[in-house]
Amino acid sequence: MSQGRGSARHATVITALLMCLLVYVQNVQAATYTVGDSAGWSFNMASWPKGKRFRAGDTLVFNYDSTAHNVVAVNRGSYGSCTAPAGAKVYNSGNDQIKLVKGQNFFLCSSVGHCQSGMKIAITAM
Repeated sequence: MSQGRGSARHATVITALLMCLLVYVQNVQAATYTVGDSAGWSFNMASWPKGKRFRAGDTLVFNYDSTAHNVVAVNRGSYGSCTAPAGAKVYNSGNDQIKLVKGQNFFLCSSVGHCQSGMKIAITAM
């Protein structure tokens, strides 16, 4: 009977190790993108994602002057209307790192007039 308990314990350890390996492999495959490349998070950003293939778990790095800009994670409606709804996640460090979720991800700067001047991006992560 103790052989059965040992086997169950062994299976649990193997399962835990496999789960850790899976998380590690997913993190190794994740890419990091600097939004706007060397220019950083700025105006006229809508075309920046074009030609790039994003995956859930990839990290976007937003570099910008935190006294003038921010990054707000919004939904499609807020992206289209350039509004930051109450309760939206606002980043303002000037060096924000945001992991993409599967599906659509929308970001904008909520400083007056900035989104309307193209300081926004829409990214679909597979």
